[in-house]
Amino acid sequence: MSLKEGATAPSFTVKDTNGNTVSLSDHAGKTVVLYFYPKDDTPGCTKEACSFRDNYSAFQGKDIVVYGVSMDSESSHKAFAEKFNLPFPLLADVDSVLTQSYDVAGGGYSKRVTYVIDGEGKIIKVYDSVKTDTHATDILADLGIA
Repeated sequence: MSLKEGATAPSFTVKDTNGNTVSLSDHAGKTVVLYFYPKDDTPGCTKEACSFRDNYSAFQGKDIVVYGVSMDSESSHKAFAEKFNLPFPLLADVDSVLTQSYDVAGGGYSKRVTYVIDGEGKIIKVYDSVKTDTHATDILADLGIA
């Protein structure tokens, strides 16, 4: 069961695609789209990542940060991001601490769940059911941007 809207988003500190340390607190005052997905370079996960890639410009300039999260390694994320020209960082949750704290553990992988977190650190939207090819545009529409 995923976390509920209105809950405080669990803080985190993990490494991204390029080995940089990323924390939720780095983005105070901004909206964070944190999308969890099962595995790099698989059909559904690729469609979802490309949905964000193809609509990334709509998120920019609006104080919205996008992160993809899976339990894959930094090197796996880097290869996936390079292969599909992903313009946003992927977070490497190799020890599944982030996956577990957001209650999306699926037994060795992250379930496909997205959280939209406001600038105060509150979860304002939870997507438990995701259409991978339109996920980014669905979020933009819900945020009143599209």
